[in-house]
Amino acid sequence: MNSISPNLNIMIKACEKASKVIIRDFGEIENLQVAQKGPRDFVTKTDKKVEQILLEELTKVKKNYSFLTEESGKIENKDKDKIWIIDPIDGTTNFLHGIPHFAISLALKVDNELKSAIIHDPIKNEIFFAEKNNGAFFNNQRIRVSKKNDIEECLFSSDQNGLKTIYPNLNMRCSGCSALDLAYVGSGRLDGFFQNKINLWDVAAGILIIEEAGGVINDLNKYEENNIDIRAASSTIYTKMMEKLSNF
Repeated sequence: MNSISPNLNIMIKACEKASKVIIRDFGEIENLQVAQKGPRDFVTKTDKKVEQILLEELTKVKKNYSFLTEESGKIENKDKDKIWIIDPIDGTTNFLHGIPHFAISLALKVDNELKSAIIHDPIKNEIFFAEKNNGAFFNNQRIRVSKKNDIEECLFSSDQNGLKTIYPNLNMRCSGCSALDLAYVGSGRLDGFFQNKINLWDVAAGILIIEEAGGVINDLNKYEENNIDIRAASSTIYTKMMEKLSNF
């Protein structure tokens, strides 16, 4: 692989530091399932702790960059056109139920263009990352989207609504973590992902990973940051997927 940029290096280190908190807190979830108060408040605290670590680590190195985060919303600093986009734990419901399928999602947008992205699955110790014009990688191995041509052989992911609407037209999964769904499209584990009314912080990192892995994403510029209808697939199956989604 080509050498990674200083920015991506910072992102990887920040995610690795934050993931220690997630792993530790995830270990506590089993005890909390039976507690009177339940785990929901605990997960909110983990979310905030993880976001705080990411904010601190990124600000240490880039003092003037701005932020868009799930927990804190927009934080505008001097560099308004350089924005870290953070989802501290995408897949909190899975986390809440002790299901090990969630991820930190982090992207850097410069002058309205995604430049660097990482999706870090702390429990499986899987890291997907990409940089503009430098390819997409999974644990340092170059990744490409799947080459399947036959839609019957493909596997797609969406949320509940997608499942109800599109099923049984497509082989479907609903994993509860859109960041990992997108990473899986980029690495060829899934062939496509679609969801309506999703937030930018859920998908920003995954968009760049898929594009750099040779996949196709619909034009998202016309959507509000918290109301995105995303369609993503390998280049060979995108058109066929879109035909199936005509009513979605």
